[in-house]
Amino acid sequence: MSYKNFTVDTDADGIALVTWDMPDRSMNVFTEEVMDEFETIIERVAADAGIKGAVFTSGKETFSGGADLGMLQKMLGVFHAEKAKDPEKATKLLFDGAGRMGWLWRKLETSGKPWVSAINGTCMGGAFELSLACHGRVAADGDKVRMALPEVKVGIFPGAGGSQRVPRLTDQQQALQMLTSGQTLTPQKAKAMGLIHEIAPADRLVETAKAMIRNGLKPVAPWDDKGFKLPGGPIYSAVGANLWPPAIAILRRETYGNYPAAAAILKCVYEGLLVPFDTALRIEQRYFTEILQSKEAAAMIRSLFVSLQELNKGARRPADIPETRLTKIGVIGAGFMGAGIAYVTAKAGIPVVLIDRDMAAAEKGKAHSDGLISDAVKKGRAKPEEKEKLLSLITPSADYADLEGADLVIEAVFEDSEVKKATTEKAEAVLKSGAIFASNTSTIPITALAKNSVRPKDFVGIHFFSPVDRMMLVEIILGKKTEKKALAVAIDYARAIKKTPVVVNDTRGFYVNRCVLRYMSEAYKMLIEGVPAPMIENAARAAGMPVGPLALADEIAVDLAQKIMKQTIRDLGEKAVDPEQVKLIDTLVDKHDRRGRKNGKGFYDYPAKPAKKKLWPGLKDLYPQKRAEDVDYEELKRRFLVTIALEAARVMEEGIVTDPREADVGSILAFGFAPFTGGALSYIDGIGAKDFVAVAKALQKKYGAEFKPPKLLIDMAAKGETFYQRFDPYAKNGERKAA
Repeated sequence: MSYKNFTVDTDADGIALVTWDMPDRSMNVFTEEVMDEFETIIERVAADAGIKGAVFTSGKETFSGGADLGMLQKMLGVFHAEKAKDPEKATKLLFDGAGRMGWLWRKLETSGKPWVSAINGTCMGGAFELSLACHGRVAADGDKVRMALPEVKVGIFPGAGGSQRVPRLTDQQQALQMLTSGQTLTPQKAKAMGLIHEIAPADRLVETAKAMIRNGLKPVAPWDDKGFKLPGGPIYSAVGANLWPPAIAILRRETYGNYPAAAAILKCVYEGLLVPFDTALRIEQRYFTEILQSKEAAAMIRSLFVSLQELNKGARRPADIPETRLTKIGVIGAGFMGAGIAYVTAKAGIPVVLIDRDMAAAEKGKAHSDGLISDAVKKGRAKPEEKEKLLSLITPSADYADLEGADLVIEAVFEDSEVKKATTEKAEAVLKSGAIFASNTSTIPITALAKNSVRPKDFVGIHFFSPVDRMMLVEIILGKKTEKKALAVAIDYARAIKKTPVVVNDTRGFYVNRCVLRYMSEAYKMLIEGVPAPMIENAARAAGMPVGPLALADEIAVDLAQKIMKQTIRDLGEKAVDPEQVKLIDTLVDKHDRRGRKNGKGFYDYPAKPAKKKLWPGLKDLYPQKRAEDVDYEELKRRFLVTIALEAARVMEEGIVTDPREADVGSILAFGFAPFTGGALSYIDGIGAKDFVAVAKALQKKYGAEFKPPKLLIDMAAKGETFYQRFDPYAKNGERKAA
């Protein structure tokens, strides 16, 4: 019998090798068709007396990325369509659909024949759950072999038996940590946890798996054996009593109750370990069905899986421009940002010339890369030979002539228009025809900078975020004269260095910084109002932000905030910045020399390690302090999210960002906008434009004009529209509805 997605070959020992290799995909994923075929294979292996057992592996370099989330979206589409007619029937359909994979894996597990999973590469989600259902698990010994159940990162949880098998194979503490964090495991870590049995050389992987069957592998899961005991002891034990209360408290501390899927994991594990395995699977299925219906799951799946993948694949790249194979990159400015850009470029295997005013400065920039890769080697995340290769790709220089032949040059010099003008002129004097010049400016409009260029059509902005090696987003900014080729090359570069690109039209602060400045500005206002600083920081984190606004201001640098305020006043006038906020920042910088983390004191004090940073006690002396009980904590949380979301809406209204996917993904990757909402625009869509406008108007009445909803939102509220309807990124022929 032949299959589209599998081959089945039975050897002389009666061991079937089931190889999964989808012909139309670069990575194997579970679809309805795949599961139908695999169910047939399970039944065939079980029924054929000549087959003693089966080894399951992949014909691709990776094992599998897990379930196709498009299948989940389709399932949810059917649910919502049916819900309007018959809610009970709709829920039953969703419940049955949610359990399909879990019960199929259970069918394999109880088939009476031994199955071994031979994991040859990345094995994620449902694929790892399938492996856990197999009676034996062998992983190849290689740097690219990784296993994880990462579903919580997109708002759901392992719903195909993962929440029940993991805590039956390893102790509950490790299980909870893995499940609630989406932790990625090396083969060595997975074996130490008891999640796999063996690690084998890649060329011996299948043979090792077959040997397990030949050696009498029992076709019964441990939990189906009489007398099975949990590895870490039962829930109602001294160990359990010491684990579960803190686990619940830790989850609350880490998530503030914003992630229903993480809470559901704890419930699944706790309840599931108290009952027989099949009942436990039913409990998991019930919670999985509930989480699938949550707005958090819908928003996170869309932004952090579907939209993220589409942007990473170049959704905004001009289709008619041939892809550029980058062979040489120039980076001008070997400071912290420029050195970071050189590092990620070399890490991608692209030769880079790092230019600065003299060789000492350029060499110092290269030393930054040496430090990063040396640290990775020390932690086992890179090999010594990788360090040698990466550093060989970085050429420090003080001579602009060394930029000759570069496909792309990125300027990352001091944020000063005159300095950038001189840099542009020197670089363009040696660049080849067709080479692209990019500025890493964070605030100066690209159109203004492009006036310094003799070829503005090839001038583009590529705005990185600090630290470059860790931040996954880049803003690509189009000047008025930037042409499609420059955009295409910028996106090709972003993809080559494994960053997510979002395309932004030109404006002061672009997209991300406009939102970030609103976030910090609202915190300054709260301080001036007399809200205690700890409440400000705690409210922001409870709202879903990863870093409090005062801590973020310190990271960016308080004196930089001062420079931005002064530049804004010079360009736009005194009314462009709240004078009380200017006074606050001037007091910190000029009176107290508190410039942020870089000089060890800002809104926080930064003592020598291992001591942790603490809010500066002097903050409470700057303004009369309100009593905590007189502050509406929920309103503080709301103010932070609403002020950022309003700025994102204004950016859409002005046509600075035109695709809601980029606004949402950008807000999460750049500054961590409450990921459970799906991003700044999905936050508004989740509330509904009408209700959001009402909230904004109430805050406007109480706190001022920054909460005034733009005309776009008022119009959307009147029409009952969402951003994904109004600015449909999937409209035919790329056409979008006008704002």
